[in-house]
Amino acid sequence: MTFIEAAMDGTVVKKSLNVAAVVGTILVLINYGDKLFPLELVRSDWVKMVMTYCVPYCVSTYAAASTMVAR
Repeated sequence: MTFIEAAMDGTVVKKSLNVAAVVGTILVLINYGDKLFPLELVRSDWVKMVMTYCVPYCVSTYAAASTMVAR
């Protein structure tokens, strides 16, 4: 199995999305909570918030796919 095949495996994608949802939300609340609740966000804040979810997704996918390839 190649790394790309492992990273695109349905189980890996589902688990990575779950990790991204939980960890990303926590990071958004930590980093943007003061702007989020009075809704004082600007366009760049929204882009950064979306990118905040990408990081835990990529880390989780990399860890799972690497483990699958190693086995």
